[in-house]
Amino acid sequence: MRILLIEPRLEHGIVTYRQRFSPFSRIYGNPSLTLPMVAAVTPSGHEIKIVNENYEKINFSKKYDVVGISVLTINAFRAYELADYFRENGSKVVLGGYHASALPNEAMEHADAVVVGEAEVAWPQVMKDIEKNKLKKIYLSSEKPDVGEMPRPRRDLYIKFLSGAIQATRGCPVGCEFCPTTRLLGKKVRKRPVEDVVDELKSIPNKVILFRDASLTIDPAYSKSLFKAMKKLDKKWIANANLNVLGKDEEFLKLAREAGCLQVFVGFESISKETLKKIHKISNINIVEKYGEYVHKIQKQGIAVSGGMIFGFDEDTVDVFDKSYKAMEEWQADAIELNILTPYPGTVIYERMEKEGRILTKDWSKYSQAHVVYQPKKMTPEELAEGFRWITRKHYSWIEILKRSLHYFGYAGALEKSPSLLSIPTINLALRSYYRREDKRIKKELPKK
Repeated sequence: MRILLIEPRLEHGIVTYRQRFSPFSRIYGNPSLTLPMVAAVTPSGHEIKIVNENYEKINFSKKYDVVGISVLTINAFRAYELADYFRENGSKVVLGGYHASALPNEAMEHADAVVVGEAEVAWPQVMKDIEKNKLKKIYLSSEKPDVGEMPRPRRDLYIKFLSGAIQATRGCPVGCEFCPTTRLLGKKVRKRPVEDVVDELKSIPNKVILFRDASLTIDPAYSKSLFKAMKKLDKKWIANANLNVLGKDEEFLKLAREAGCLQVFVGFESISKETLKKIHKISNINIVEKYGEYVHKIQKQGIAVSGGMIFGFDEDTVDVFDKSYKAMEEWQADAIELNILTPYPGTVIYERMEKEGRILTKDWSKYSQAHVVYQPKKMTPEELAEGFRWITRKHYSWIEILKRSLHYFGYAGALEKSPSLLSIPTINLALRSYYRREDKRIKKELPKK
């Protein structure tokens, strides 16, 4: 059978299909493992094509027997549009991914079958059932695949980026209320054998690698073993991590740096202890008063710190933006993604807000982390949007970007001599470009004063 696997285009984000010809497109592109893994577990004997619509055009003139589409909330409408088209033209359409798993009944309106959960176990059965003409509407992937037994992703079928991607573990025990990861992948962390990860790293031609794990600090002992084995690979890499582990464990930092760590992404999330406790990111995960100290400890090893902040939690009032900006200046992180709280379907926050009648729209294209799609508790939607505009303009002004870049060159330059040293200025420029686009959009949408 001829199989087409699609990542639908994104309308919002740091890099979208509108920026596919910009220099940021391939540099800051987002190599995914999802569809390459689906291709890897597809039974042999089929012709497979993967298209990432942010960078490639779909050949609508070609006929496919099966079309699989990975659905995120932000691109759900585009996914449904594609699904409807291919079904009308005789293809069997299968939807999966975070959004389809969270709202399978909605997805079923546009598909012949929906895969709920991780696809590696369900997809081979889907293919067998299609061949037997016994396709079911729902494939519940309740069994968690053994990550140590899975084949390697079909990178040969995927678009090439400056960086490569790999996954050493799956699962996240933290369970942040705004994040769908734990519900989809489970709380138990499944770890691949270190030697398998290292062997796969050797096979990836890219010099810079993105680890697609929820966090490489969940099991420090495992990660330390991995870092020791990676030391001679001559790879540079970036990973998600928990700030407190990094700030307290100097051996972890030293081994990470020796293994080629360029940058870690940490979830600052909020300056409010009350908020962090409510969203289950407190205790040994995030200690607000230690943020600055821990950032500086990481940077002393020559490792850049980027992070994420979210505005609009129930405890936030209009002064959260000014207070957060002052705190961010003290932390001196190298880049911070600034987001409006977005209650994604499948999360605890979405379910609570839905029950309380606070969801303002189910236009999924607005679930971009830069739109206000719910009723905040202690400010108006307009105040949240205005505050977001203010802090993004302030934090990504030219002078602030220059200060962060010079700070990074100052502590990392003595250790890092490769072109990777340009990563922080590049990220800051990409984020500035993105926030300027969103600033113009929000300004148009806000009521005239």
